[in-house]
Amino acid sequence: MTFSFDGTVDPRLSINQATIKHADLATALRVTADAGVQAIGLWREPVQEVGLATAASMLTDSGLRFTTHCRSGFFTMPEGPARRASIDDNRVAIEEAATLAAAGAEGSTAILVLVAGGLPEGSRDLAGARERVRDAVGELVPDAAAAGVTLAIEPLHPMYASDRCVVSTLGQALDIAADFDAAVVGATVDTFHIWWDPEVLASIERAGREGRIATYQVCDWKTPLAADVLLSRHYPGDGVIDFASLTSAVEATGYDRDIEVEIFNEQIWATEPLEAVRRTAAGFAASVSPHLRARVAG
Repeated sequence: MTFSFDGTVDPRLSINQATIKHADLATALRVTADAGVQAIGLWREPVQEVGLATAASMLTDSGLRFTTHCRSGFFTMPEGPARRASIDDNRVAIEEAATLAAAGAEGSTAILVLVAGGLPEGSRDLAGARERVRDAVGELVPDAAAAGVTLAIEPLHPMYASDRCVVSTLGQALDIAADFDAAVVGATVDTFHIWWDPEVLASIERAGREGRIATYQVCDWKTPLAADVLLSRHYPGDGVIDFASLTSAVEATGYDRDIEVEIFNEQIWATEPLEAVRRTAAGFAASVSPHLRARVAG
């Protein structure tokens, strides 16, 4: 994408904090607001660095909407102390998400993104690992419901199945979510992870029909992939993803909330944070905005 930006920022754009990973919380909030973006998704580590109460106060002062809390999950291990510790940490994350959503501007959403975790060491049992994800979500549902938080199961591209996420398709995420109230368990629709799936449009339609699109996240895919494939995300418009079809499909479900741009990319992380946010806004305006119908109220 050739960078040109007229300063017009789509009101539905949210900057996921991972896009400016090396910025501390204060800087992330400041540059997001300075760029004219109205919303932000936060990550647990920067929030915990300053403490939840301080982070919530900072968020309120920024005037930004809060869109998601990233990330929790990682509970594919067999029953034992490690699994209990993971479940307990997920309960902490639920409370964090609720507190931050309450601190954000009007229109904030209490959504906790869940990444399932990969295969336990020495295991080849993908199906069993997915069942343990279902069981863990079931344990967390009462806590999430009490806190008013939606658990957003995020499928990751299959190349991450062994080490990060045994849930590889939107369909698999919806199958797990199906056992639970849609207001409490939904799915994350992330273009980077699902663009390749031949069933993706049908799965998006299903997610909308079942009321389970908790959040829509966008970034682009471009080859060759980085040596560390985790860091292979790009600004919208810089790669091969068809944002027209995916975004139109999400819009057709009635989804009308904020849309996050979440990028893991060393070169982008090395960019001055305000510049990175502006480039993100430009890519979003060119690649995603033309396919949006609804606008966030206010």
